[in-house]
Amino acid sequence: MGHFGFSYMGLIFLLMLTIPNLIWTKNQPQGYHLENENRVLRLFERVGQALVTCTALIFSDFNPRGWSLWTIWLIAAVVLMLMYEGWWIRYFRSKKTLADFYSSFCGVPVAGATLPVVAFFLLGMYGRVPWLMLSVVILGIGHIGIHLQHRGEIQ
Repeated sequence: MGHFGFSYMGLIFLLMLTIPNLIWTKNQPQGYHLENENRVLRLFERVGQALVTCTALIFSDFNPRGWSLWTIWLIAAVVLMLMYEGWWIRYFRSKKTLADFYSSFCGVPVAGATLPVVAFFLLGMYGRVPWLMLSVVILGIGHIGIHLQHRGEIQ
């Protein structure tokens, strides 16, 4: 169920998520708007963001604790977060169109939403903390749903 304590891995993941998004605020795609977002999806996204942020930080179970087969979950989560950073690098080097923002990366659809959601879910698997996994599912419904909605609008 999780052990209370600070998670530096959770903090690292959150920084990997937040820093590019802060840079993005000055590099938004041409024609980007929020008016047409589904309100239910937006609610799921906002609640999920708050829950994931809290749960990623308050359980020490996400910190590395020696090698075992279970460590594969952590390695996979780190790889997905590194892919997410690669997606951002490609976006920042692009023309910054809506198509660039809602693009796939290494075969992962709407990678800007999908990669971090799956990475945080795998971090929850590694830590064996169902609270993070549940929080990520809530976030994923909203965040990936919104990205799919926007991608559908530009196609």
